[in-house]
Amino acid sequence: MYKFKLPLIISLILFSLFLGCNQEKEHENDKPLARVHDKYLYESDLKQLFPSNISQEDSVTLVKNYINDWIKKQLMLQKAEENLPAESKDIEKQIEDYRSSLLIFKYRQELIKQKIDTVITQQEIESYYNEYSANFILNHNIVKALYLKISKESPEINNVKKWYKSDNAGDLSKLEDYCYQYATKFDNFNNEWISFSNLLSELPLNIDDEERYLRYNKYIETEDSLFNYFVKINDFALKSSIQPIEYAKPKIKTIILNKRKFSFFEELENNIYNNALNRNEFIIY
Repeated sequence: MYKFKLPLIISLILFSLFLGCNQEKEHENDKPLARVHDKYLYESDLKQLFPSNISQEDSVTLVKNYINDWIKKQLMLQKAEENLPAESKDIEKQIEDYRSSLLIFKYRQELIKQKIDTVITQQEIESYYNEYSANFILNHNIVKALYLKISKESPEINNVKKWYKSDNAGDLSKLEDYCYQYATKFDNFNNEWISFSNLLSELPLNIDDEERYLRYNKYIETEDSLFNYFVKINDFALKSSIQPIEYAKPKIKTIILNKRKFSFFEELENNIYNNALNRNEFIIY
């Protein structure tokens, strides 16, 4: 059995009292808001919680919610401390690993902002597409289309039937003016590719064979009890075919940018390693 000398015991007691006094002094003029066993939540802990323009009513609600959440967290923490085995509570390494990963991530994000050129040219996109087009296969049918939904009470429906099929600029201008006045929906989808299934979901129409339908139909006219629906298919691409370059473009840009980032960080890490090696900043045993 160990025997402690009296001066050592007195020193330990005085040190404990000193810590307690310091903690009390730290919150000497601070109002406690809640306590769970020996843990306190103080008014100063909530200083950063409130937006400057918040109302008194909202601030009261916010404080109540925060206090309740804090209490629940402390109670759960106590249960975890009581019930987890010792090896599960040893989380220092996990915390350090997380801290290291987070710092490196933040540093990388700053380097991306400062050092990496995020501009990707059309030539780069076309070059990548031509080399790897087999990797861009459609898993659904897509279309470029004009879509109209017009109330049956609207006038000049016969003109609409003529205008929406026309490629004449004057007719399209008339159609646009008409739709701004009467159409419930008027979408040209900015000449972008869209899923044909998504377009069909806007129509009171069931199509079993989308591929066959697209091959043999350029226009769709259908109706329900309230509306007339008109669709002009300007272009289409079928499932299992190679994606049009405009459709694949966003994904290609992401791939090129990620490759650029990977190369940059690989070179950065190698340079840091080699510089540290030359300066004898680390030793491998």
